[in-house]
Amino acid sequence: MAADPQRVADTRDWLLKASHDIDAAERLLEGDEPLSDIAVFHCQQGAEKALKAFLFWHDVPFRKTHELEELVDAATRIDRTIEALREPAAGLTPFAWRFRYPGELVEPSVEDTQAALEAARGVYARVRERLPAETRP
Repeated sequence: MAADPQRVADTRDWLLKASHDIDAAERLLEGDEPLSDIAVFHCQQGAEKALKAFLFWHDVPFRKTHELEELVDAATRIDRTIEALREPAAGLTPFAWRFRYPGELVEPSVEDTQAALEAARGVYARVRERLPAETRP
């Protein structure tokens, strides 16, 4: 039975937005003055949207949340291998709000931001490979 074309398109849109966030994080690290505080936010967003794409495809409702562990829990009920994403996702969760507003005295280092980018790429890749090929951007 063929997949619903609208579901395919919507899942692809979630993955596309996730990849755009990851691409944005990469670009924000380029040059002489990397914007690490904004890059880590996009790392978190990329992982969040990838997990939401997985849940959307499987028709699992999710609330508006930046808590990646909650999304990993829901996804793991569908595919136990997603559990391996818990640790990298947990490390990204605080970047949804940390460094977003004035008052944070220490910005993330370029090294910490690179680690966040690798974690986001890993979440995205693992989710993407568990979705049908027609959903991939």
